Amino acid sequence: MSIVRQCELLGLPRSTYYYELATESIENLELMRRIDEQYLETPFYGSRKMAEELSTRQQPLNRKRVQRLMRLMGLSAIFPQKKTSQPGVGHRVYPYLLRGLMVDRANHVWCSDITYIPLRQGFMYLVAVMDWHSRLVLSWRLSNTLDTEFCLAALDDALTTYGRPDIFNTDQGAQFTSHEFTSLLLENQIAISMDGRGRALDNVFIERLWRSLKYEDIYLKDYESGADLSYGLERYFDFYDHRRIHQALDYRTPHEVFTASLRTSHGRQTQRSKPRRPTLA
Repeated sequence: MSIVRQCELLGLPRSTYYYELATESIENLELMRRIDEQYLETPFYGSRKMAEELSTRQQPLNRKRVQRLMRLMGLSAIFPQKKTSQPGVGHRVYPYLLRGLMVDRANHVWCSDITYIPLRQGFMYLVAVMDWHSRLVLSWRLSNTLDTEFCLAALDDALTTYGRPDIFNTDQGAQFTSHEFTSLLLENQIAISMDGRGRALDNVFIERLWRSLKYEDIYLKDYESGADLSYGLERYFDFYDHRRIHQALDYRTPHEVFTASLRTSHGRQTQRSKPRRPTLA
């Protein structure tokens, strides 16, 4: 059976079949997985504490080694910092717009983030776009590098499928502050919001998504290849959106909340658009 036909049957893009995994030594891949698991528990640990936490008498860890791997994974300790590094040369940082904002409808606020995904023989990066109100995962993409292109592809997919939000929130990473990414948002008249540096709660809902994804799927399945991972993510996000109930959503699914909110918003717009009857004198 041809590769094209196999991808059609699995519902995967052909590019997924040819993913080349980002690789490190077997020892470093194992350590990166341990760092990833520990980071979910203690995101406020920097490389020094992380090295101390994961060291054993038989295998002490060098802090610089942990520091390099955390940088490769896109991880940094979450805590308020007085001095912040520039997201990218010439990149503009936008203010955080969600503080005190009541987000009570679908397509009011979307958010996005990138996370490291360990694989048996390598690793990849995952970006997702989520609706803040309903927690619906609108789109996602995989990449073996921390570039801007896969973030743009995810954003474009979400805009094409679901319309546009009023506000789009991300962290201050170079991918999201890039001219290409912010231009696409501004062209669609979307207000740009960015987390304060080192503020974990500014994008809390997508951080919870990563935690659920890794504990409920990634660590259990131990995917071997990019194609296996892509197929697994397709199944998990379908489950997450359509069948996984959320306590914070009154035990409804994200898809239920999203579609109900759209119907309500449409009903309100219809009511406002109805012509008024003339009053009788």
